[in-house]
Amino acid sequence: MDKKTVERYYAAWNSLNTDAPASFYAKEAELVFFDVLPMQYSGWAEYKAGVQKIFFDQISGGKLVPNDDLQITKRGNVAWMTLTFHLSFTQKTGAAVELDCRHTAIWEKRGARWLIVHEHISVPLTG
Repeated sequence: MDKKTVERYYAAWNSLNTDAPASFYAKEAELVFFDVLPMQYSGWAEYKAGVQKIFFDQISGGKLVPNDDLQITKRGNVAWMTLTFHLSFTQKTGAAVELDCRHTAIWEKRGARWLIVHEHISVPLTG
């Protein structure tokens, strides 16, 4: 688990194709992933389908841009990362949206690969 892995992960999501980031995730149905909408997904299959329906199907373009605050901590076969990122997207209605987000992920080394076993993405409240 290193910065290059995180860069590949963000590039995969920036493809706006939910098949692209699939290889970064463990697939057990009981794993929990928190996102902005809805609050929680159970397992990668639900996460993938939800992001497609709730987000990708509703936009005409978008991009996640990680900030320069990535921190990675490793303990044996487990690593966690934190960073913030800027999300820009255009809804199919033409409305542009800009959000600053937080991102935490727990990675587990399985064989030679690091996979995300938990993820938390959130948007700070404003005002």
